[in-house]
Amino acid sequence: MPHTARAFWLRAPGEGEIREVALPLPAPDEVVVRMLFSGVSRGTETLVFRGGVPRSQYAAMRAPFQEGEFPAPVKYGYLAVGVVEHGPAALRGRTVFCLHPHQTRFVVPAAAVTPVPDDVPAGRAVLAGTVETAVNAVWDAAPLVGDRIAVVGGGMVGCSVAAVLAGLPGARVELVDVDPARAGVAAALGVGFASPDTAAGDCDLVVHASATEAGLARSLELLGAEGEVVELSWYGDRRVSLPLGEAFHPRRLTVRSSQVGTVSPRRASRGYAGRMALALRLLADSRFDALVGGEHGFDELPALLPRLAAGEPPALCVRVRYDGS
Repeated sequence: MPHTARAFWLRAPGEGEIREVALPLPAPDEVVVRMLFSGVSRGTETLVFRGGVPRSQYAAMRAPFQEGEFPAPVKYGYLAVGVVEHGPAALRGRTVFCLHPHQTRFVVPAAAVTPVPDDVPAGRAVLAGTVETAVNAVWDAAPLVGDRIAVVGGGMVGCSVAAVLAGLPGARVELVDVDPARAGVAAALGVGFASPDTAAGDCDLVVHASATEAGLARSLELLGAEGEVVELSWYGDRRVSLPLGEAFHPRRLTVRSSQVGTVSPRRASRGYAGRMALALRLLADSRFDALVGGEHGFDELPALLPRLAAGEPPALCVRVRYDGS
């Protein structure tokens, strides 16, 4: 087994680098994983890259195998797919998903990895962490057959939520985004699409994932009586104004949060492992390929993250490829 690996670190806000890191000898209950692909979570990771994590949220925002501290230097990330090179016989040679930062090889407890089903391509499995967030949001939202639903914000999380909701019988599911290019993604996922100005109202449920104040305000406007907004956006250190006048009280509207750090109380018995296993089973559906729009080599990360933080390239999920790791 190699004694070292290479990892992407945030050296300072807005500045990344690849470092050589030492690998510990694995214990009997640990695995050595050789990375195949990782995914960049555009919203959270670019916020971390810019140094936008509020001091009050340092503990809550820690990734499972993060090293260093916010704002920097820190090794951060949580969408990793690789092959088990060493570990228990049942896992050896298996493709697995793990909530681990970008690194060519890593050592973690065997319990921290989830086998990727045989019918899920490794490159698509990088979406598991995002689809897990979507599963938790849908558990929190508890939609009903025939509901009128809008998903405001066509990023990775919003599109994943829309894909999960697309199979709800009789439901009207509409993805709402300011970018007309998201219409193609919505069509691939099997849901409707609208701009914020043309979105259908009188919704029973709106899932908000645009991370903008305007998106949250529009989400409230789209609700019908007794409707609910499930808020998935992470605003970091930004303050957001919420319009609680006009129809908010007469329509008896609700805004509630959903965050993947806690398994929805409605499905608490499933636990984290059960939720992740479900997310990976859902990824057998090739519709999710519409969320992956760009692939870059691991060595490109120091130059890629500043571009992502500036809003480029436009792909929903940027996949990182590890060659010869």
